[in-house]
Amino acid sequence: MNRRNLVTGGAAGAATLAMPHLASAQPRIRWRCPGSFPKSVDTLWAAHELICRRVHELTEGAFQITPFGPGEIVPALQVMDSVGQGSVEAGFTPALFYYGKDPTLAFGTAVPFGPSSRQMWSWLHQGGGREQLRDVYADQGVWAIPAACTGAQMGGWFRREIRTVEDMKGLKMRIAGLAGAVMTKLGVVAQQLAPGDIYPALERGVVDAAEYIGPYDDEKLGFNRVARFYYYPGWWEYAPSTDLMINLRAWEGLPAQYRQALETASAEVWHWSMAKFDQLNPPAMKRLLASGTQLRPYSREILLAAYKATQELYGEIAEQNPRFRRVWDHWEKHRQEQSQWFRVAEDSMANFIAVASAQR
Repeated sequence: MNRRNLVTGGAAGAATLAMPHLASAQPRIRWRCPGSFPKSVDTLWAAHELICRRVHELTEGAFQITPFGPGEIVPALQVMDSVGQGSVEAGFTPALFYYGKDPTLAFGTAVPFGPSSRQMWSWLHQGGGREQLRDVYADQGVWAIPAACTGAQMGGWFRREIRTVEDMKGLKMRIAGLAGAVMTKLGVVAQQLAPGDIYPALERGVVDAAEYIGPYDDEKLGFNRVARFYYYPGWWEYAPSTDLMINLRAWEGLPAQYRQALETASAEVWHWSMAKFDQLNPPAMKRLLASGTQLRPYSREILLAAYKATQELYGEIAEQNPRFRRVWDHWEKHRQEQSQWFRVAEDSMANFIAVASAQR
């Protein structure tokens, strides 16, 4: 036997013995993680489950997080509160559900006429967005990690056709986040309901219209059975990001490798969920149209009125909330730069392909 190989092999063996598996080297941790999305909405529920599973895999089973649906241990719209108070260690929920606590939270998910999914990811991870939002989340007692994205959403289900701003007045609509405040400026009676409560409210006429996500999930929840007109685009949620929210003290007490596992799993699932929606929505849209759904665009009049009302709202909030102004200014600079760049490099190509494909 070659003595050099023997020495090398012995050193490698010693190194192996000296490097225990992560599961035995780190503390075993068990967390509960309630979420805001019902299990029937299987794509976002799958994202919730996948994060928990990936953390388990990345830590070789030492760090286990159990996902729970809304109402199992925490109501859908109280997930962030429970995480911040320490009643649970983590939660899967969009920050915009809690904008009433601080409207700045909405920037963590989506605000009207915001950026695309790529632009949103760029702002959060390369443009300083997460740093801008850190103190906003910390005031709620949480550390937030972007953990899922649906891509561009639809504009909602309506019992009757709407063509003008006048048609919007008096309409009762389920709509989340700052978009509700914009709709209020257009005369809509906006209501925020938990995802699982939307269908019965629409069915019973408690609301006349409701927005949620897109064709696949909306079909799963059966909105097409109680409302005929399906509008686009969802100008208030171009790229809504859902967070994995972690109790701040629990986050600070985690070993570095566990923090990395949470960040890695969340980044992976953010992109997984967006790709999943892109795959599932086209065939779901075809099924909806075949079943009698009437697809309608928001008129230019409505979109322009909504855009104007959005800018007014941002200005009004910024006057009262310096932190909102700080984050809005930072976000808006990034959005405008991205818009100019995409107009040259991305949008021009997409528009050409769309026209050329239609002419084949």
